[in-house]
Amino acid sequence: MCGIVAVHDPVSATGPDLDLGRAMLDRIGHRGPDGRGERAVGPTWLGHVRLAIVDLDAGDQPLGPADDHWAVVNGEIYNHRELRTVSGLHFASATDSDSEAALAAAVAGDLEALADLRGMYAFVVAHPDGRVTAVRDPLGVKPLYWARVDGATYFASELVAFDPAMRTRVEEFPPGHRWTPEEGLVRFRSLHVPSTQITDRDAALTQIRETLITAVRRRMMADVPVGVFLSGGLDSSLVAAIMASFADEVPGPVHSFAAGTAGSSDLIAARRVAEHLGLEHHERVYDADEVVSVLPDVVASIESYEPSLVRSAVPNYLLAEATAPVVKVVLTGEGADELFAGYAHFRDIVDAPDLREALIDGVSGLHNLNLQRCDRVTMAHGLEARVPFLDRDLVGLAGRLPIEWLLPGELGQEKAILREAFTGWLPDDLLWRPKEQFGDGSGTADVMLERAAELAPEDDWADQRVSRLAAPRSREELAYQRMFADHLAGIDQRVLGRFATA
Repeated sequence: MCGIVAVHDPVSATGPDLDLGRAMLDRIGHRGPDGRGERAVGPTWLGHVRLAIVDLDAGDQPLGPADDHWAVVNGEIYNHRELRTVSGLHFASATDSDSEAALAAAVAGDLEALADLRGMYAFVVAHPDGRVTAVRDPLGVKPLYWARVDGATYFASELVAFDPAMRTRVEEFPPGHRWTPEEGLVRFRSLHVPSTQITDRDAALTQIRETLITAVRRRMMADVPVGVFLSGGLDSSLVAAIMASFADEVPGPVHSFAAGTAGSSDLIAARRVAEHLGLEHHERVYDADEVVSVLPDVVASIESYEPSLVRSAVPNYLLAEATAPVVKVVLTGEGADELFAGYAHFRDIVDAPDLREALIDGVSGLHNLNLQRCDRVTMAHGLEARVPFLDRDLVGLAGRLPIEWLLPGELGQEKAILREAFTGWLPDDLLWRPKEQFGDGSGTADVMLERAAELAPEDDWADQRVSRLAAPRSREELAYQRMFADHLAGIDQRVLGRFATA
């Protein structure tokens, strides 16, 4: 996990602007506290800040020379060892870094080679003949932004990296695409692939359980201790239970981390789960004053002002801050609600095709919402978050389930089929605990509502508007917009798209 910057300038007689590239990299230094590297390759400059997790000694970047091809990679390729032996890709470098699989796939130039990469990634490769390749994973788990200005193309992991003068030109790089100057954007893998529906419910329960177990074990790959963000809800508790069952596969004990206001339901439930599983548990308890004081940092880190995203980001941010000194990698429960219809608003959709479409839209839009929040609040503290529910196989499996199996069961409980699949893995009262939004269960939402008037006290808040941003929908949103504008001068609503207004 890292931060990357690239400048590709084939038109300037003096080559890429190294000082500009270095300034961009400075702005995202928080993403890589363990190292920094750069390399100029013809018309391309590559910059990288590293969070060392795999191949600690030899995994520095830019990665190369692979026959003089060089790469900067952000993310993890979970099947890199398999690809070394069965893919036919040429691994020219002499490291054990998982990022070599990304470099090898880009050098091959084959869309199928990119499609075979399993993991979360965004990377840029500079080729010896002056070409450049940029790639982002199909779900957009890892961020990538770009701007094209006067014949040059700039890439970075976060919006803040870009010089204020070019921020009106910044766009989100689309998930599941490869870009080269010669071919432009080309999709290399679709997120949702039509396939045969499962008809045997017992078989489905087995497949759900086995697929999630495999996804969690893949994401336990690390040369450093790992942990889990544990809210006490179903999704993170299942991840924790699987990690506890395979604890011998990671260095040291499995650590769990929970956050909330004193006495909040999340803290109580997480404590019980951790005790049941024998995890090494850590808590971050905070009060209303801490929530309000940290808000500008939270809004700046998530690069969004959407109120529900901010509310859920506050406990995540404080939790990541407390987690980073203990471990470098955490697994989370992101994505389960989109796959298995966990949100309350899905209950209002009575037509099966409409619900299916809503679930597809939910998964497809995660890169602008919860995945953005998850990446930013963790990387603000040099911490890597991994999302096993969004494993390719589990996303595909969820799409094969009959839609009626995703509706509340006899107990009226959301995600009933996921709960059934893991019967016996947790005490029943925890396995069937009703869902709460993270901001609610942690007690943060109550604090935010209480203090909203202090955040934007003007009586005429509805007439207020921050330049370039959408009209605020509430006093709370106006306050976050002002914090956002202080951090990202020049960013407009066109650049933000739906991830600021969903």
